[in-house]
Amino acid sequence: MEIERIKSGITGLDEILGGGIPKGHTVSVIGPFGTGKTTLAMQFINQGLLENENCFYLSLEEESESLMKTAEIFGFNFKKYYDEGKLKIFRLSPSDASDISSRIKEITEEFRENEIKRLVLDSASLLTMVFREDQDKRNVLFTLSKGLKDSGITSIFTGEIDLSNRQSSRDGLLEYVSDGVILLDMRKNDKNTETYLTIQVLKMRKIPHSRKIYPFEIKENGIEVQSEITLL
Repeated sequence: MEIERIKSGITGLDEILGGGIPKGHTVSVIGPFGTGKTTLAMQFINQGLLENENCFYLSLEEESESLMKTAEIFGFNFKKYYDEGKLKIFRLSPSDASDISSRIKEITEEFRENEIKRLVLDSASLLTMVFREDQDKRNVLFTLSKGLKDSGITSIFTGEIDLSNRQSSRDGLLEYVSDGVILLDMRKNDKNTETYLTIQVLKMRKIPHSRKIYPFEIKENGIEVQSEITLL
């Protein structure tokens, strides 16, 4: 059976995935600070808006005005779509986050009513920091991911990595609630004189895909993956 896919909006990434992200997947984009996780997430949303999809950006870091200004740097006109009602941006405070588990059903029903097709949670690591117990962290991620999948929404969760195991999220939880995991990282050249950015698809259910490491750059229009070059 052929899997329906959607365009990620990231030059080169769809080629690595063999045509795009499977529709309805929850994909975690993990990496250390400064590797472009939010930029990738914004490109994903921008692609949806260009395809006339209703999108939702759930941020624990930036207010809506700040996020729209950041998007504008890369030529993404989030304000236009926000004003038209095609893009919803919600800043989730710690007090809101602690209550999210009990409101998942209500929240996902709102997504259905607004016919949301794409969603970003930026960042899942900050969301789980609100909870003390691992079981509570796991429950909120699993319940939210399941609610999104049941609603047919394709989503991206951003998260920090465990610096002692760079292929794992900080809590080691995102991998288990996600259909896909994409790792963004930094590497040094052989002479240790230059740092460059890399991307690797660690996991993507239901489709064959490359697990090779590819270099990428953050340019004026966002992330561009050099899918014709492999490092390992």
